[in-house]
Amino acid sequence: MRLSWPLWASIALLAVSGPAQAGDDVRQLALRFFSPLPATMPAAVLDTADQIALGQSLYFETALSANRTQSCNSCHNLLNGGAGVDGRPTSPGALGTPGRRNSPTTWNAGLQFAQFWDGRAASLEEQARSPILNAAEMALGSEQEAMQRLQALGYGARFDQAFSGDTQPFRFGNLLKALAAFQRTLISQDRFDEYLRGADGALSAAEQRGLERFIRTGCNGCHSGALLGGDSIMKLGTAHRYPNEEDGGRAEVTGESRHRFYFKVPPLRNVGLTAPYFHDGAVASLEQAVFGTAWHQLGVKLSDQDTADISAFLRAMNNTRQRDFALPAP
Repeated sequence: MRLSWPLWASIALLAVSGPAQAGDDVRQLALRFFSPLPATMPAAVLDTADQIALGQSLYFETALSANRTQSCNSCHNLLNGGAGVDGRPTSPGALGTPGRRNSPTTWNAGLQFAQFWDGRAASLEEQARSPILNAAEMALGSEQEAMQRLQALGYGARFDQAFSGDTQPFRFGNLLKALAAFQRTLISQDRFDEYLRGADGALSAAEQRGLERFIRTGCNGCHSGALLGGDSIMKLGTAHRYPNEEDGGRAEVTGESRHRFYFKVPPLRNVGLTAPYFHDGAVASLEQAVFGTAWHQLGVKLSDQDTADISAFLRAMNNTRQRDFALPAP
């Protein structure tokens, strides 16, 4: 698991913080650090259409929560950026217990190097198991209870079809595989990719200024690659302390004090649609998040204009992909 240290951001900042060279093209500068999203996720080659369709139904299935009121989509709404549905800092569980951390988006989740804010799950399958059985989230008592509920709803035949080569198709492990197969189809699309591929008019003048300022401020030190993040763990509060220090972050997984306040660097694709921000959901607006991140991570106080321009650039990564999430009957 990759841990980014403060020096990482400093090196990236020094590399590009000088003035642009004459004739320097913003797109070529951007292509040094970013790339378009891929058409498919690597592991998706093994997913079948039946597994994806089953996973989609399961993603919206409220029977997988204790009181049959909550589905995966309740906290990761695919029509609302893939994150929380009502702007709350954290999402309530099926029994009303508020979550401890902000609900991350499931769009592009399968392209990240690990899942959860503390990076404790290495795969989508591993991630999917936790909320279903977590007492503060969907709160089912056991794997067996989950499968009994699905059996009563007539899901058995669909598991048999989706996992026909399995000696025991109808099992909890395949529920997790189906959910992961569906999530691997959740790749967003946006105007930033159009710009990277050569469409000059895809970004406005303000968005292009924001892109250049994003790089020259050093934000790309952590937010790089196709997702602009999601591929490392970094200390929150590298330059200036983050106000909320109740959550130990990665240290709560490893037990090592040197990992205190380390969190997965959030990917910025679709970020304009996923407020509120940070692991605790404490920041309501994108502009606040941009200004705060520059200060906490880089020690930079952005001007109002730079904050507005960077925020405009980030909103150019809002998802424009149209998807039909109509569900077949079990």
